[in-house]
Amino acid sequence: MNLFSISQLGRFSGLKPHTIRAWEARYNALKPARSDGNTRYYDGVQMKRLLNLVSLVKAGYNPSEVGGLSDEKLQQLLESVFTTRHPTTEDYFISQLIAAGLTYDEVRFEKIFSRCITRYRLKNTYQFVLLPMLERIGLMWRCDKTSPTQEHFVSNLIRRKLFTAVDSLPPPDAGSDKWLLFLPEGEFHELGLLVAYNLIRLSGHHAIYLGANVPFAALGPAMNEIRPDKVLLFTLQPELSRPVLGFLEEMEKSFKGKKLYVAGNPAKVTVGAFRRVQWLRTVEDLTRVLSLSDGLETP
Repeated sequence: MNLFSISQLGRFSGLKPHTIRAWEARYNALKPARSDGNTRYYDGVQMKRLLNLVSLVKAGYNPSEVGGLSDEKLQQLLESVFTTRHPTTEDYFISQLIAAGLTYDEVRFEKIFSRCITRYRLKNTYQFVLLPMLERIGLMWRCDKTSPTQEHFVSNLIRRKLFTAVDSLPPPDAGSDKWLLFLPEGEFHELGLLVAYNLIRLSGHHAIYLGANVPFAALGPAMNEIRPDKVLLFTLQPELSRPVLGFLEEMEKSFKGKKLYVAGNPAKVTVGAFRRVQWLRTVEDLTRVLSLSDGLETP
């Protein structure tokens, strides 16, 4: 059974620990156990309960209204919110997607995800709901508070939904730019690349999606055959690896007519040494490129 400290509960739920303590004292919202040293700790049931309470508060309920309700009543209220009311903050969706993922509730996860897309559109859903959700799940996984199977469950559901979204789009515009998208060898987390794929297709452009773990040795022949106008490399490494740097150097040397983009982890990546490479730090950077007639701003 996973056990959580109050500080971990706060990080995973988005609440301050003193707020959690206040909800316990005032509304009997949670019932922590106590260690021999009188330290609070919480199990997975309490974690899910807190996520449900956060969702209801974000949907407009007062903590005093919902804090003392049974788990069954909380679930009934959540169903009512989902079907009849319109939550006003992204935190509602973040908490409910996490709760659905931790309990392998695929039906509920897909319903909430679809509501997000309808309400916020793809770009804002990715930036303001999916990224924070995945960051919290990743934190829980690093703290050994969730299993790799739960993380894979959530990632694969999102991956499937993004591919479905692409399948529903009309054919690319005639004469539009052709993009080539891939993750370099050794990288497998492709959700960000899939969002870029959707946005590029939504803009009416062609997109060739190679996916994850693409060997650099195979890219030269593929480039010659595909002849893309633009290449987007997505990496989650904090620094560009030697193979990635080598690929960018080769691209600048051998494919002079191509426009090159690197996106992913914004922490330490710089591409200043490459004259024709543009770093896309945010989703807005990509949409700005897609809106430009020539597709590349001058550095």
